[in-house]
Amino acid sequence: MSSSTPARPKRFPASVYDHGAEPDPRFSLANERTFLAWIRTSLALLAAGVALEALSLPLQPQLRLAASVVLVVLGLLAPVQAWRGWARDERAMRRGEPLASPALAAPLSVGTVAAGVLVLLGLLLR
Repeated sequence: MSSSTPARPKRFPASVYDHGAEPDPRFSLANERTFLAWIRTSLALLAAGVALEALSLPLQPQLRLAASVVLVVLGLLAPVQAWRGWARDERAMRRGEPLASPALAAPLSVGTVAAGVLVLLGLLLR
């Protein structure tokens, strides 16, 4: 009599799930919540960039456009951070390694400050 264990279905992405052992589900779920927080941040940055340009706000036009572009670009970078961070952290947890800090947190922070400065200048120079 042969004992056979049912085959586990392949999980996506294999580059994450083919490493190490399954971590405590609470840690994987926390990692997923962090991923979703980055996605919400991305949506907020995109909405702010579109709203800044779509609404007729009393800002100097070139600075308003520059701030909008900065916000939209940041909104496009945040999902990259979300995916890379989720995959890197999940892999690290599966291997029992320490977690790294978010790679794009500094550029996103600097970009958000830059967009704020552009909006402030746009208000002052109108």
